Amino acid sequence: MIKIKFPDGSVREYKKGITSLEIAEQISPRLAKEVYAATVNGEIRDLTRSIDTDATLILHKWEDEQAKHAFWHSSSHLMAEAIEALFPGTKFGIGPAIENGFYYDIDPGNEKVFTDSDLVLIENKMKELASKNLTYVRKDVSKKEALDLFSKKGDEYKTELIGDLEDGTISLYSQGNFTDLCRGPHLPSTEAIKAVKVLSLAGAYWRGNEKRKMLTRIYGITFPKQKMLDDYLVFLEEAKKRDHRRIGKELELFTFSPKVGMGLPLWMPKGSEVRKSLIDFMTGILRKRGYQMVTTPHIGNVNLYKTSGHFEKYGADSFQPINTPQEGEQFMLKPMNCPHHCEIFNATPHSYKDLPYRMAEFGTVYRYEQSGELHGLTRVRSFTQDDAHHFCRPDQLREEFKSIIDLVLYTFKILNFNEYTAQISLRDPDNKQKYIGSEENWIKAENDIIEAAAEKNLKTIVVTGEAAFYGPKLDFMVKDAIGRKWQLGTIQVDYNLPERFDLTYNGSDNQKHRPVMIHRTIFGSMERFIAVMIENTAGKFPLWLAPDKAIILPISEKYNDYAQNVLQLLNNSDICTLIDERSEKIGKKIRDSELRRIPYLLIVGEKEAENGTIAVRKQGEGDKGAMKIDDFVTFIKEEIKKEIAV
Repeated sequence: MIKIKFPDGSVREYKKGITSLEIAEQISPRLAKEVYAATVNGEIRDLTRSIDTDATLILHKWEDEQAKHAFWHSSSHLMAEAIEALFPGTKFGIGPAIENGFYYDIDPGNEKVFTDSDLVLIENKMKELASKNLTYVRKDVSKKEALDLFSKKGDEYKTELIGDLEDGTISLYSQGNFTDLCRGPHLPSTEAIKAVKVLSLAGAYWRGNEKRKMLTRIYGITFPKQKMLDDYLVFLEEAKKRDHRRIGKELELFTFSPKVGMGLPLWMPKGSEVRKSLIDFMTGILRKRGYQMVTTPHIGNVNLYKTSGHFEKYGADSFQPINTPQEGEQFMLKPMNCPHHCEIFNATPHSYKDLPYRMAEFGTVYRYEQSGELHGLTRVRSFTQDDAHHFCRPDQLREEFKSIIDLVLYTFKILNFNEYTAQISLRDPDNKQKYIGSEENWIKAENDIIEAAAEKNLKTIVVTGEAAFYGPKLDFMVKDAIGRKWQLGTIQVDYNLPERFDLTYNGSDNQKHRPVMIHRTIFGSMERFIAVMIENTAGKFPLWLAPDKAIILPISEKYNDYAQNVLQLLNNSDICTLIDERSEKIGKKIRDSELRRIPYLLIVGEKEAENGTIAVRKQGEGDKGAMKIDDFVTFIKEEIKKEIAV
C-alpha cells in the first residue's frame, strides 16, 4: 500500500501501482470525467501513469492551466494525425500547447501550399478521429530506438530534436496511427475532445532561425464542450475589434516603416501624447516617493554587459556588437538599463544613512526579436521601460519590496486593472546553469519575495523556471476587459549584480557593505502597456490619457470664427482640442467624432456664439447641456483629478 496526500491535507491509502485516474474514479465517477492531468510529487503527469510510492497528488480540472495544457497538447497530436492521414509524407517539427490552443509546425514537402480549404479538411478529420476514442499510449525508449524510428520515416526535424536529448529521458506517445516524440502529459484518450476548430495558417522558421527552412504553422483550439468553443469564437471576434494594431492606425497613434526597420515603432503625435501623459503621471508619483530620475545612453561598451552577465545570457537575443574605428573596441545597443544604473550608483560614495537609494529612468532598450515573433507593440525590437532600481540595506529589503507592491496596486487601481494575479517566478531547480550567483543568495532572494507577498496578503501562484537570470521576481498578471492575461509590472530581488559591479556603502561600523538591489517596473514596456490599454479600452481612453480631450463642431461655416476662439481658449488652458471645419452636416460630424473616440464633442452655432457657450456632448452618452467655456475648463480638470485620485 502507498499513502496519497491531497491538497486539503487529507491522506488516503491505495494499492501500489494505482493511477491518478483510478483514484479520481474512486473519489467520484463525475470527478474522473472532469480531470485531464495530475501533479504527482510536483511533476505534471498523465492520469494513466502508475503511482508506485507515497506521493502528493493534485488532480487538474479544466479551470487549471495544467489541464488545458494536457488537453491542447493532446489535441496537437490529434491534428498531426489528421494531417498525416490527409497529406502522406508530411514531416513534423514541434506541436506545443500555447496560451489559447495549440499549433503544429509542419513541412508538407512536394511544394504543397496549404489553404483555408485544407484547414476545413483537417478540422473534419480531427472530429472523425476524436470520435473513435483513441487511446494515448506512452512509451519510454532509448535514443537509438527513437532515432531509428524517425530516420526510417525520413523526418529530419524529429531526428534533429532527438539529437539534442539525453539517452534515458526520451518518450514517445502514440494514438491511432500516429506516433510522436513527446514528454507529455496527455489525456487518457480523445474521447474528451468534443469541439474542434482549426483557426489559421502562418509561416515559422524551423527553431526560430531565419537561416533555416520556413515551415507551415497551423493553429487550432479544442474544448470539452461545444458551448466553450462557441464562446471562444465570440471572444475572438471581440479581440479583433479591439486589436491595438487596427485601432492604433485608425487613431493615428503609432506606425511602423520598413525603411526604419521591423519591430521599431514610430510614435505619431497623438501616440506621443498618450506616452507623455503616462510618463508625467508616473514621474509625479516617483518624485513624491523619493526617486531620483536619471538618463543613460542607448549604447554601452560590450564589457559593461559582460560584467553584468547580459552578454552571456542575452547575447543571442541582442543586436550584434558595434565595432568602432578604434581597433578592439565594441559597443552594444542597450539590452537592459540596470548595468548603467549600477555605474551611476558607483559614481559617488554612499552611507548606510543614504539607503534606500531609488533610481528611475524611462529608458529605451533593444532586443533582436525574431521577425516571426514581432507583433504590433506587444513584441518589438525597441521598447521603453519605466525602469527603477532600489539599492538598500539587507534589513530594509522586505519593507522596500512591500512599498513597491503598494505602488503597483495603486497604479492598477487608477487604471481600473482590478483583476490580477501575482506570480512568484522562481528559478528552474533542474537547470541552474541558466542563472548567475550563489545558492545562498538565490535561497535568500526567493524567501524574501515569498514572505513579502504573504505579508501583503497577495493572491499568488508559484511558477518555476521563470526567474530572471540574476534573481527571482514577482510578476503581476493582469486580466483585461475580455479576459486575456498580460504580464505588466515586475519586482525582482538581486544579490548578484551588486557583487559583479562591486557596489558598496559605508555601514554604521564604518566598514564597506554590499547593498541588495531591487529591479522593478510598473508599466513594464511602455509599448506593451499602451497596447494593452488600447485593447482593454477598445481605444476609448480615460479622459486623462486621451490625446484629444474634445473636438469643436461648428454647425455651419458661419460659426468657424467663434469655433476658432473657443479652440484658442481651450488649448491655452491645456485642454487639447481639435476643430472640424468641414462643410458637412452636423450629424455626420458627430458620427465621425464618435468613431475617433474623442471624449467630448462641443457643438457651436448661433445661440452658442451669442451667449459665449458651447453645447457639450459626451462620447457614447449624448447631450450634457450648455456650458460657459471657463466652466467647461474647470469641469474637465475636475474630471481628470477624479480619474487619477484614489
